[in-house]
Amino acid sequence: MKKYQDLLNWFSNKNSVLISLSGGVDSALVAYAAFEKIGKHAIAVTADYKTLAQDELDSAKKIVHEIGIKHMIISYDELENENFVKNDKNRCFYCRDELSEKLLILSKQLGTEVIVDGTHTDDLGDYRPGIEALHKNGIRSPLLETNFTKQDIRDQTKIIGLSIYDRPSNSCLASRIPWGQRVTAERLARVEMGELIIKQSIDTKQVRVRDLDGIAKIEVDIDKIPLLRDNQKIEEISEKLQMLGFSSVQVDYDGYMPGKVNF
Repeated sequence: MKKYQDLLNWFSNKNSVLISLSGGVDSALVAYAAFEKIGKHAIAVTADYKTLAQDELDSAKKIVHEIGIKHMIISYDELENENFVKNDKNRCFYCRDELSEKLLILSKQLGTEVIVDGTHTDDLGDYRPGIEALHKNGIRSPLLETNFTKQDIRDQTKIIGLSIYDRPSNSCLASRIPWGQRVTAERLARVEMGELIIKQSIDTKQVRVRDLDGIAKIEVDIDKIPLLRDNQKIEEISEKLQMLGFSSVQVDYDGYMPGKVNF
């Protein structure tokens, strides 16, 4: 794929790079290309900021193991950031602005030349204040600059043999809470556990449990909706989610759609 050669060339004049690795397929491709081009001078870093699902952190660890790239994990608590916790429409800006600050500090300590992330062309079609924050702080996006779409990324990641090429897109757990409702540790925990329960119950990879003031609204891919029409199955799921602290459970029969919680 010509685009992949363009991506490799993007790194050709870089002496050292710090890659913000989320655990998803986009930043995985960036990390792979950087490591292929500049080897040990490429370092991946994952931020464990308390709204990152454990599954995402585990995925990041798996990715770096497959690539062979050096990996660092930085930990901090976004729930100490009142701008983030108040959860207005700029929540993602505050999240990524804080992440940028942490990455810039680490980059300075390590002496890396540039910081990069996994933003690509399809990301520009959504409301993404987080991207604005990253770019404001000088974070570069090689996939965007070489015109990679999401499908390009999946195709190339499959070609190079990374196991997560078909991993569903994900976002931080706070995205399950509508704007204006505060982000708390309790809500994040029940969302994460709720999604794990549903994944195990109906064998699906893509699921969202939206926390609507204590009501759990379930979204899954449209082809999995029939499984949630089974009365016994949904009763079992509802009972488990109510044990986590949800007051009641609803199913969105229109299926999963990114960002639907704030439509």
